[in-house]
Amino acid sequence: MQHRNTIRLAASATAVIAAALSLTACNPGDDAGAAKTSSPASTTPTHAAPGTASRTPTAPSASRASGGTSTTPGAPASPISGTAAGTKPTCPVSAVNATAYRAANRPDGTGTGAAIVEFTNVSGHACVLRGHPSVAGAGNGSPAHNSPLKVTPTGTAKAVPLAPGGKAWVKLTFHQVQGEADGYCVSGAKPVVYPTLVIGLPGSGQHQVALSDGEFAECDNIVTATAVSAAKPS
Repeated sequence: MQHRNTIRLAASATAVIAAALSLTACNPGDDAGAAKTSSPASTTPTHAAPGTASRTPTAPSASRASGGTSTTPGAPASPISGTAAGTKPTCPVSAVNATAYRAANRPDGTGTGAAIVEFTNVSGHACVLRGHPSVAGAGNGSPAHNSPLKVTPTGTAKAVPLAPGGKAWVKLTFHQVQGEADGYCVSGAKPVVYPTLVIGLPGSGQHQVALSDGEFAECDNIVTATAVSAAKPS
């Protein structure tokens, strides 16, 4: 009898274990829930229960993550000022000292032939000279009473930057006087002599210049003028 009871108890225990295993196999949701809890944070949004706000974490914005200032995509950059862009103002008349001397390379004849006008930035600030000059003949100390010459421009005009003490040049080539004494003009006109010239530059005023070794003798009141240049002409 005791042996039969032992067998019955063993059979009952086996049946209980089998039933437990059967219930576990039929309920896979419990294993899935355990996997979500132990795994790293899922990137799949969690569906909140009705009436409950979602707790899905959001990534920090770029400005907060980097510690910088937030900028609006597509916003235009601040304009660069003229000074930051490297532009310089045109030299005013007070910033320029002009002198003149005969050019070494000039047409044959007895007149001036060609002269070089040298401009020096005498201010304490950088500035630019630009363009082709205007030219007029004048007496000593009377720049307002002058006779404009017809200028034929040559070369490309561009801004020439001058640091304080910097120099720039233009070359003036005249219709040359021929012969001795008062000379003559090939055109048949009478030669003209000017003690000084009044040279004007765009935005930089007018400057009266005289030759250190004579006067300006030319024909026809016509002059060819180069643009202001950073290279000293001959």
